[in-house]
Amino acid sequence: MGGLCTTSYSELKNTGQTVAGTEIPEWVAKAGRDLFAEAATVAQTPYSTFAEGAPPRSQLYDGSRLTEEERQGYGILSSGAESYMPFMNRASEVANTLGQGYDGMSQSELLGDPFQGASRADLLGDYQGATREELLGDYQGATREELLGDPFSLESAQPYMDIYQSAMDPAVREIEEQTIRSQNDARARAATGGGGFGSRLGIMEATTAGEGAQSAGDLRAGAARDGLTFATGRYDTERSARAAAENTMRNRFTEDRAARASTEDRLRGQFDSDRASRFNAEDTMRGQYDTDRAARFSADTQGRDTYSTNEASRIQQMDAYQGMAPLVQDLQTQAAAGLIGAGEARRQLDQNALDLAYADYLDQRLYPQEQINFALGALSGTPYNTINRSYTSGSNMSANPSLFGQALSGMGGLYSAYKLANN
Repeated sequence: MGGLCTTSYSELKNTGQTVAGTEIPEWVAKAGRDLFAEAATVAQTPYSTFAEGAPPRSQLYDGSRLTEEERQGYGILSSGAESYMPFMNRASEVANTLGQGYDGMSQSELLGDPFQGASRADLLGDYQGATREELLGDYQGATREELLGDPFSLESAQPYMDIYQSAMDPAVREIEEQTIRSQNDARARAATGGGGFGSRLGIMEATTAGEGAQSAGDLRAGAARDGLTFATGRYDTERSARAAAENTMRNRFTEDRAARASTEDRLRGQFDSDRASRFNAEDTMRGQYDTDRAARFSADTQGRDTYSTNEASRIQQMDAYQGMAPLVQDLQTQAAAGLIGAGEARRQLDQNALDLAYADYLDQRLYPQEQINFALGALSGTPYNTINRSYTSGSNMSANPSLFGQALSGMGGLYSAYKLANN
């Protein structure tokens, strides 16, 4: 076994080997021994916990590691985690009312039952008017012979003349009686006048008789002439009367025929008016049917448009509620983030101060080790001469590093680890 700073040798298993070693100067060995003693003293220092004399590792705020701003922000996030739900629930309620479809009238309800109007026979009717024969009639008037009568002659005029002469007979008898009275007067004067008056009596009687006969003849001739004229006029009057009666009857027939035609026209006009009324009533009913059907279509269209408008409005409401949910969520998140960010900034500032104090604490705690490592580094960097020795022996020996070399190597590694940690 060798000393602290010398090489030791171990017995080798095989003989005939050569073993080499290196010896360092005494001052180096002394410095190594002093540093080792100092390191041993440091190594024997009891471990001190973090709480013993060290500054706090993290800042507490009223017993909490979070600042007031952070607690408020996290409180907003916690309490407002479902703040969007009322809007989503409302949007869901609106969505449940969507897409149910418009329950409008069916095709049969819109069109209605087919219009059952009057038939063409009912509209036109069947007018049974008078026949042409009934309208015109059949006039059976007097013939031309009946109207004109027999040709005028004395024979045909005699009845009218006899009537007229019968009316003249009293005047003729009055003349005859006047003639007789005049003759009687003449005879009476002749009887009282003597015999010379007789010849004149015959003359007077002849004259009176002639005058009476003349007067009677004139009267009868005038009567015959007037009778003939009367007969002619009477004949013409009766013929005119027959013609007038025929005209009257024909006119009456014509009036009756015109009345029948007028009645027929009135009946036909009434029929046409009734038929027009039936057509007007039919048109009115058909128009009302079309109006009712158009009203049903209009109501259905209006209802469908109203449904579409309401549907669009509900969709807008749903979209608005859905849009409010993330907006509210974002606003709450932004507010919470602002508070949390402010709290984190405050805590970071406070933590930076604690970290600086902790770093100072670590520097103070590791100062002895640093000093030892610094001295080791200085010692290891100081040049010095060494003596190399080798042995060839029959004994089985192996070279072992000195304790100082081992310590120096270990302390150098510790120093390197410390530097790496601090960097």
